[in-house]
Amino acid sequence: MSTKKISRVVALVASVALLSGVTTAPSQAIPKNDTQTLVSTEWLAKNINDPKIVVLEVSAEEGLYERGHITGAIKVSWTKELVDPVNRNILSQASFQKLARKAGIDNDSTVVFYGDNNNWFAAWGAWVFNIYGLNDVRLLDGGRIKWEKDGRPLTTAVSAPALGDVVAKKADATLRAFLPEVLKVAKKQQNTALVDIRSADEFSGKIFAAPGFQELAIRAGHIPGAINIPWKTAINADGTFKKTADVRKIYADLGIDGKKPIIVYCRIGERASHTWFLLSQVLGYDVKVYDGSWTEYGNSVGVPISNPAGTVWGIA
Repeated sequence: MSTKKISRVVALVASVALLSGVTTAPSQAIPKNDTQTLVSTEWLAKNINDPKIVVLEVSAEEGLYERGHITGAIKVSWTKELVDPVNRNILSQASFQKLARKAGIDNDSTVVFYGDNNNWFAAWGAWVFNIYGLNDVRLLDGGRIKWEKDGRPLTTAVSAPALGDVVAKKADATLRAFLPEVLKVAKKQQNTALVDIRSADEFSGKIFAAPGFQELAIRAGHIPGAINIPWKTAINADGTFKKTADVRKIYADLGIDGKKPIIVYCRIGERASHTWFLLSQVLGYDVKVYDGSWTEYGNSVGVPISNPAGTVWGIA
């Protein structure tokens, strides 16, 4: 039975109970699961021609989409379209609605994201689309690499869909953390789990960022109280997520079991979005992305920093 049908049944039962004078406990939200939010390459290949499905590619490598992409996929640039061009922020509600409609998205569309870099930026796109209230946002498990390894076709033909009619909702503040809230957690003034999904060397302060990345902080280390669970912990060799039961146990064994709210962060927010998708959309946990991440926190004056490696100003 679909989630919508279940919701209707729950509402009907509650109405009957109310009319009969019987009180009921508040209904619990039905968590999403991997069958609703993660789609396989087989599923997408089978449903690619469904007019209700809109496929979006968000890749970091310039020119990758133009060299070949999944049939019907629309290119979305995370640096030019998913962020504000002036402020360090995600795009505005109005800009989001314009972007989504241009991609042919309606209110009842199923939006499937995929991309390169293990879906980091595709997951960022999925996070942004959830912030503005789209009802059915999914991620292609394994992303572009898995599609190509499966030998599935790519095309250079660019689609030009008719304008959609989606209406963007007000940004959902429950999906995003800002520096003041993160500081409360760091100072133990708020009972929230902090998950740093960067590499162990980034977390310890041994390095400021992974080799090849330009966005840096002036200080190295991590937010006090954070648990280091690198994003790849939950990933198979082919880029797909490990089985839901397995990742639930992996995170629970490391202290993240969904019993309290979670904030995830990385360097600029893209890898954190990948883990947000897993913990929030697959496992059903209460999770926010701190997209300011280490480039904001590590460049802020007066904030507490944990630096086991002892690296200060680039000198160990």
